[in-house]
Amino acid sequence: MNMPIVIPSRSTVIRQSVRVQFDYAVHFTEGLFDLSNPLFAEVLTPDRPSHQPAKPSDLIVVIDGGLNQHQPQLVNQIVAYCDRYQLCLKSEPLILSGGEAMKNDATLVTEIQQLISDRGLCRHSYVVAIGGGALLDLVGYAAATAHRGVRLVRVPTTVLAQDDSGVGVKNSVNAFGKKNFLGTFTPPYAVINDSDFLRALGDRDWIAGLAEAVKVALIKDATLFEWIESSVKALVDRDMGVMRSVIEQSCRHHLNHIGTYGDPFEMGSSRPLDFGHWSAHRLEYLTDYRLRHGEAVAIGIALDSTYGYFSGMLPQADWVRILNVLAGLGFALWVPELSDYAHQPEHSRSVFQGLNEFREHLGGEFTIMLLEGIGVGVEVHQVKVQTYQRAIDYLKAISALEGL
Repeated sequence: MNMPIVIPSRSTVIRQSVRVQFDYAVHFTEGLFDLSNPLFAEVLTPDRPSHQPAKPSDLIVVIDGGLNQHQPQLVNQIVAYCDRYQLCLKSEPLILSGGEAMKNDATLVTEIQQLISDRGLCRHSYVVAIGGGALLDLVGYAAATAHRGVRLVRVPTTVLAQDDSGVGVKNSVNAFGKKNFLGTFTPPYAVINDSDFLRALGDRDWIAGLAEAVKVALIKDATLFEWIESSVKALVDRDMGVMRSVIEQSCRHHLNHIGTYGDPFEMGSSRPLDFGHWSAHRLEYLTDYRLRHGEAVAIGIALDSTYGYFSGMLPQADWVRILNVLAGLGFALWVPELSDYAHQPEHSRSVFQGLNEFREHLGGEFTIMLLEGIGVGVEVHQVKVQTYQRAIDYLKAISALEGL
C-alpha cells in the first residue's frame, strides 16, 4: 500500500496576543515641594510589604528654564525636600530652556539619556520632568527610550500641560520639519498638577492653555463649553478657583478618552482629540514656533468651526458662540501664515500641507474631527479645500476689522 506524500505548507503563522494594563494617577495639589507636603515622596515611595526594608528612590529632575527664572528658589526647595524625605537625588536638577523650539534640538534628548546612564538609573528609578508641555514631551521621550523605559513623573507647570498634554500617554520631539515626528506611546508613572506653578505664568501662557479645554468641550461636553462661556471674564481676570475647575474637568475628559475610547496608542486612523490640530501643527512650524501651541489650536478651532458652518454642518448660532468665546479669551483667530499660499495648496509653505502630514501621521487614511454642534464631534474623511480657503479669507477679514 502506497503511503500518501504530505507536502508541508510553504507558509505558516504563529499568532500571539499580549495584553498590558497601565495604571497611573493624576494628583492635584498645592505647594508640591513644601516640606509639610508629603505627596511627592508618597508618589515615589509606594507602600512596601512590611518584610521589605525601605530603599531610597533614585531620581533625577529636569526643570524648565523659564520656570526656573521665575522661581529661582525651586532647585534649593527640591534638594531640601529630597533630603527631608530621604529621596536619592542623583544629581543637581538639570535646567533646560523650555518652549517648543527645544523639541527641535536632538542633542537635548542625548543629554538627558547621558545623565540617566552616568548616574546609574535603572528601570525602577525616576525621571521627574517639571515644566511646560514641550519639556514634558522631550524628557518623556528620553526617559521612554533609556533602558526601554525609566519611570517618568510629570509635573506640568502650564495650563496647557495640566489640562491636556501632561496627562496623556504621548512623548515626542520634532524632526525633519514635522511636529512630533519622533516619539513613543508610554504612559507616565504619575502626574502631579500643582496649581501654585500657574501663578508664575504670564497672561499669554495663562490663556493659551485654555484652547485645549475649549477643544475637548466642543467635541464632548456642551455643558463644559457653556460653563467656560459664562466664565470668560473670570478666566481672563486670573481667577485661580475657576481655572482649577476648568483644568480638572478638561483633564477628566482627556483621561476618560484615553482609557475608554479603545485606541489609546492610536493604532487606527482616528485622532478625535486633535480637533483643530491639523492646521495648528502646521502653523506652529510656519511661524517658527512664534505661536504657542494653544494659540495655534485656537486658530485651528476657529478655522474648522468656520469650515463647518460654511459647509452646512455647524449651525450659525453655535459657530458665532465659538468664535466669541475664543475672541473673548483673547485669542487671535488669524495670523498671516494662515493665508500665505492658502490659494496655492501644493506650495511647500501652504497651511494645507498640514492635511497631508495628518494623513501620513495616521497611516494613510485621512480623518479629521469636525462639529455638528457644540459638544457633538463627527469624523470626516474628505474635505473641500475651496471651502477651507473661503474660511481662511473670512477669518482674515474679521481680524482686519477688529484691528481697526
